Order: sequence, then C-alpha cells, then structure tokens
Amino acid sequence: MMDLDFLRSLIDIVEDSGLDTVELEHDGTRIKLVKSSSVEPRWVVDSSGLPSDTNPPLSREDPADQMIPSKLEAETQQDPSLVEIKSPMVGTLYSSPSPDTESYVQVGSRVNQGDILCILEAMKLMNELESEASGMIEEICVQNGEPVQYGQVLFLIRPS
Repeated sequence: MMDLDFLRSLIDIVEDSGLDTVELEHDGTRIKLVKSSSVEPRWVVDSSGLPSDTNPPLSREDPADQMIPSKLEAETQQDPSLVEIKSPMVGTLYSSPSPDTESYVQVGSRVNQGDILCILEAMKLMNELESEASGMIEEICVQNGEPVQYGQVLFLIRPS
C-alpha cells in the first residue's frame, strides 16, 4: 500500500511536468494518473516524407471549421446513447499487441469497462487504452497504424 504523502508528491510531479499519463505498480498496487486539459492542443505535422495516399497531411484547423460538425459528430448527435471513446493523447493507434496477433476489438465486439481497446504509441511508449464503458463496439473510427490527435474519437460504444 502506498502512503498518501507519496501519492500527493507523485501528483505534484505529474502536474509540474510535461507528462500526460503515468502508471506505477508497487507491491501489487497499481496507480494510473492522467492529467486532463481543458485546452485542446493543435498540431502541425510535416508529412512531405509520407506517402500521400495513406496519410493525409495534418494541418492547423481554422476556428471557423470547428463550427461545422463532422460526419462522425453528426452521427453521434443523432444517437446520443453512443459513448465516444476519445484519444487521451497524440500518437499512433495500434489495434493489436503485435502485427501478427488479432485485434483487441472489432465492430460488434462486446467490451466491459476496463477492457483494452487498443494501444496508443507516443514517443516510443506504448499506452493501453481501456474502455470507459461496457457495451458493444458500434464503430471503430481509426484504422490500425494511423496517427491520432488529442480528443479525437476512436471508438463508438453502445452501452449495455
């Protein structure tokens, strides 16, 4: 069991650092700290070295564009019962633990809260993304190996 002073100091360290997520396991106790931000970061990626047919270039969005709902937002507005699972960080989504294994989930898969949905790679660190809800996967919004942005919808779950 970890003492409260240790936890407070760990929280202070995370808040003062550039880290978004920290996981720690000690003597059978597992702690995961996730820093939330009310400001959504904007990223510009130089994609000149990437094949243009597989990865469209990412660019800074115009604030006026944010007022136009995307197709995905329109779908979830029509069915408010769907739970959006959003990316907690910028990175690359991997749908399975290794290239030669089956995906964690597929459309129609039943998941429980805490089940692993995918892996998000950020700065060579592999982070497991756990489901925030129990239910059935209605839609997988990002393909294996695609880059994702902070706050981007990755999965739609119909709660059960």
